[in-house]
Amino acid sequence: ITCPGVLLKDKQELYINVFVLGQYGKTESVPAVFPLVFQERLVFEKEFANIVDPGDLVKLLEFDTAILELIQLIPPVGKVLATYEENTRDFLFPDPKLTHGRRGLEREVLMKRSPSFTGIAPKLRFSTISIISDSLLSLGRSHIQ
Repeated sequence: ITCPGVLLKDKQELYINVFVLGQYGKTESVPAVFPLVFQERLVFEKEFANIVDPGDLVKLLEFDTAILELIQLIPPVGKVLATYEENTRDFLFPDPKLTHGRRGLEREVLMKRSPSFTGIAPKLRFSTISIISDSLLSLGRSHIQ
């Protein structure tokens, strides 16, 4: 996360909270100095038991929202400094507006800063990898793929 020229008045560490596919994940905390570097991989898995057609999965993901929050560890519960929201379909399968980085395709998006965050909006750089696989589900005696 970059935010040129911004110095945080509070010195408590920061982390990113991620909500996607109905699940929460968070990064380890890093010092409160921009640029913030999170070298982590968060994994989210979800089974869609009643989805057979990939088109139905796309429609379902369009109505779900992925949320990323930049949070500073200010007691008692932490302070949200900035957020990024996007429908889960576009979050997992973005348009080809990508930049090439050292580790493959990366995205750069501006986060929406909270009213208490002074300065410019933080820029978040990240990448997603999505894997969709079929599975056999046992329903009594019958099997559906």
